[in-house]
Amino acid sequence: MDSRAFRNAMGCFATGVTVITTEVEEETHGMTANAFMSVSLEPKLITVSIDNRANMLTKIYQSEKFAVNVLADTQQDISMHFANQAKKYEEVPFDILKGVPIIQDALVSVVCEVDRAFEVGDHTLFIGKVEAIHSNNGNPLTFYKGQYGKYEPAEYV
Repeated sequence: MDSRAFRNAMGCFATGVTVITTEVEEETHGMTANAFMSVSLEPKLITVSIDNRANMLTKIYQSEKFAVNVLADTQQDISMHFANQAKKYEEVPFDILKGVPIIQDALVSVVCEVDRAFEVGDHTLFIGKVEAIHSNNGNPLTFYKGQYGKYEPAEYV
C-alpha cells in the first residue's frame, strides 16, 4: 500500500486538534498535532508524536518541557496558523503555566516535563509527565478526513 492510502485510512479516525507549545531561549514555538493521548493515571503521563523532520522535535529536546493545548471549536485559525496553512496572527495569545507557554482559551492545556522519548519509524514519541492542567468551558475542534469540524453528540437510540 502506498503512503497516501495509509494516510487516508488513518484520516478516518476522528480526532481533536492540539497545538504543542514550548519555549527555547525566551522564544515560543508551536505546532499543530492530532497525535496525542493519555498514557497513565498513576503516574499522570501523556504522549505526543512528532515527525522527525519537524522543527519542534529539537525544541522539545532543548526545553525538556512542553504543553499540549486542546483547541476549542472557535480556534481553527490558531490550528491553521501553527500548521502553516494560514498566518492570521502577528502574535498568538499565550499565557504561561509552570514556565511553559499555553494558548489562551484552549479547552485544556496540559503542561509536561519530558519523561522519555522513543524514536519509532519516522516519528518520535515523547512521554510527558503532567505537571499542571488548565481547563476552560467550550466544545472541541475536531479533525476528520483532512477537514476541520465541530463536535456533535450522537443521539442515543
